[in-house]
Amino acid sequence: MNRSAPLVLGIETSCDETGVGIVRGTDLLANTIASSMEEHARYGGVVPEVAARAHLEALGPSIRAALAEASVTLDEVDAVAVTSGPGLAGALMVGVGAAKALALSLDVPLYGVNHLVGHVGADLLDDRAPLETPTVALLVSGGHTSLLLVRDLVSDVELLGETIDDAAGEAFDKVARLLGLPYPGGPEIDRAAIGGDPAAIRFPRGLTLPKDLARHRYDFSFSGLKTAVARWVERAEAAGEPVPLADVAASFREAVVDVLVGKAIAACTDLGVPRLLLGGGVVANARLREVAAERAAAAGVSLRIPPLSLCTDNGAMIAALGAKLIMAGAEPSGLGFGADSTLPVTDIRV
Repeated sequence: MNRSAPLVLGIETSCDETGVGIVRGTDLLANTIASSMEEHARYGGVVPEVAARAHLEALGPSIRAALAEASVTLDEVDAVAVTSGPGLAGALMVGVGAAKALALSLDVPLYGVNHLVGHVGADLLDDRAPLETPTVALLVSGGHTSLLLVRDLVSDVELLGETIDDAAGEAFDKVARLLGLPYPGGPEIDRAAIGGDPAAIRFPRGLTLPKDLARHRYDFSFSGLKTAVARWVERAEAAGEPVPLADVAASFREAVVDVLVGKAIAACTDLGVPRLLLGGGVVANARLREVAAERAAAAGVSLRIPPLSLCTDNGAMIAALGAKLIMAGAEPSGLGFGADSTLPVTDIRV
């Protein structure tokens, strides 16, 4: 196996996107994503059984498409990497089972890796200067809102804080639904907020009061914010007043962004780490990127955001992390591991 620039095929099936990526070292060759989002839209959220079935149907075609995009054959693959967790158990099982079968048939090493650390690994595929460590990483998606301290990408990742209820992406979906907007909620809230006043309504910022910061300095909570938006809309409708959609959307989005960025910058300051990396699908939110850039600059913190195509769940980030592990001399996972829906972020490789 070429350990200096291994050709790695990565598989990601933790939620509703079937991702297959191929990298050679830190060079991205293919990034194929098949989304089942439309199948979940009727339910207003991801249905695990639907997601698992969609992965089964999409995985074969996605692998073939990625190989064609990369202009390589399976015989050239040095190793296979796959998301072992965290994520939806049934969806993870599909990817893990396929990766084991593929690695066994090709007689190549298999690396089961952590989905969240994979989001940090996506930055390896950028053409900019290499990621410096230690760095604080803020990962924001439909299922996860996590704040990490990455001292070493392949050996030392610490969980600083995470959501204790709804993830940020879930909050966007639920608020969009109560405002009568389609699923997924993130892009719809973004569009609805155009022209709105983010200071029109002062919605609560979860876990930011002094009494909360003592125990949950780096944790997140968006359930109370979601409820506050619902109560505000109910009161307006009960009074016969029109609901100012743009103002509500902009004010809600501002509350989420304020908490996310505020806690991330606080972690950088507290820990003396002048670097912040953003990852996850919610990073596509324009206001989040704008506020993060402003506050990072003000705090003297360098901000890194991978290309948006690599922020959502994808196989390329899993392949990149697998390649990084190989280049660092890490042993493969073998075939004994399984899908772990609650895999801790400290378990970079299983």
